[in-house]
Amino acid sequence: MVNTRFRFIILVTIVGISGLSQGMLLPVIAVLLEQNGISSSVNGIHATALYIGILIISPFLEKPLQKFGYKPVILFGGALVFVSLFFFNIWESLWFWFVLRMMIGIGDNILHFGTQTWITTTTEEKHRGRNIAIYGLMFALGFALGPLMTGLIEYNPTLPFIISGTLCFIVWTLMFFIRNEFPVQDDGIEVTSTRSIGRFAGTVKYAWVAFLGPFAYGFLEASLHGNFPVYAMRIGHDVSMISLVIPCFAAASIISQIPLGILSDKIGRQSVISIVLTGGILTFILAVFVEDSIVGLFAVFSLAGLLVGSLFSLGMSYMTDLLPKSLLPAGNIMCGVAFGVGSISGPAISGVFIDLLPGFSFFNVIIFFLLIILILTITHKNQNKHAA
Repeated sequence: MVNTRFRFIILVTIVGISGLSQGMLLPVIAVLLEQNGISSSVNGIHATALYIGILIISPFLEKPLQKFGYKPVILFGGALVFVSLFFFNIWESLWFWFVLRMMIGIGDNILHFGTQTWITTTTEEKHRGRNIAIYGLMFALGFALGPLMTGLIEYNPTLPFIISGTLCFIVWTLMFFIRNEFPVQDDGIEVTSTRSIGRFAGTVKYAWVAFLGPFAYGFLEASLHGNFPVYAMRIGHDVSMISLVIPCFAAASIISQIPLGILSDKIGRQSVISIVLTGGILTFILAVFVEDSIVGLFAVFSLAGLLVGSLFSLGMSYMTDLLPKSLLPAGNIMCGVAFGVGSISGPAISGVFIDLLPGFSFFNVIIFFLLIILILTITHKNQNKHAA
C-alpha cells in the first residue's frame, strides 16, 4: 500500500490518461467518419454521445460510492473506459461506435467522480487550490496530447484505440496498490434529506455559483472544438491551420492551472474566477477584431486558455470550499452534470448563432455567455458580503 502523496500521484495520473483518451476520441472518430462519407451534422451529433453518457450516469453515482468506497468505483469506471476503447476495433458501425462513446462517457464520469471526491475530501484546505489545479493540469495535458494520435490513422486506424486502451489499462492496475477508503457520511451539517434528491437540492442551494465554472468550461471547450472550425472555414481559414489553432486553448491552460490554483488559495476562489472571466471577455472582444488573422487567432486562443481554461478546476475548488464534506460526493456529481450540460448546450447555441446570424462574429456568443457568468458570480459575491 502507498501513502497519501503517492495515492494522489496515482489518482492524477489516471486522470491524465483519461484526458488523453477523451482528447484522442473526438478527432480520431471525426476523421474516420468523414472518410466513410458520414455527413458533418451526423458527425457532430455522434460526438455528443460521450456527454450524454456523462449525464445519464450522474444521478446514480453517490450511493455506490457510499456503499463500496472510492477504489471499487474508480476501478469500475476505468475498466469500462479501456474495454470500450478496445471494442472500437471489433466492429466498425455508426451506432455501435455511438454506444461505445456513450459507455466511455459513463466510465469517465464514474472515474472522475471517484478521483475528484477522493482528492477534494482528503486535501488540506491550504493546499486545496493547488492540488485541484494539478488535477486539472493533468487532464488538460492528456486532452491536449490526445489529438496527436490522429496521425496514426494513416498507418492503421486501430492504433489510436489500441494505444490509448493499453495506457488506460496500465494506469488502471496501479489502483490495486491503493487501500480503499469511504467518503464522510455525516459531519453534523443539516441537509434537506438523506435521499439523493434532497442532497442534490442542498448541494445546489449551497454551491450553485461554483457549478458555473464547470458549466462555462464545458460550453467553451465544446464550442471552440466543435463550432469554431465551421465558422473559421466560412471566413476563409485553411483547415490545416485551424487544427493548429484550436489546441492552443487546452495547451495554454496547462501553464496557468497551478499558478491560478495557488493564487485562489491566497485571495479566494470568487476573486480569481471573476478576474479570469473578465480577462476572458476582453480576450474574446479582441478576437472579434483579429479573427481574420491566423497569428491573431493563435494569440487569442492561447490567452483565453491561460485565463478561462482553468474554470473547471477553479469551480471545483470553489465547490469544495462551499460544501460540507458529507455533500462533496453530490457536489462532484453536479460538477460533472454542469460540464455535460455546458458541453451539449454550447455547440447547439453556437451552431444556431452561426446559421441565423452569419454576418456577426462567432466570438460574440462567447462574449455574451461569459458576461452572464461573470454577472452571476459577482452578484453572488455581493450577496455574501451583504449577508455578512
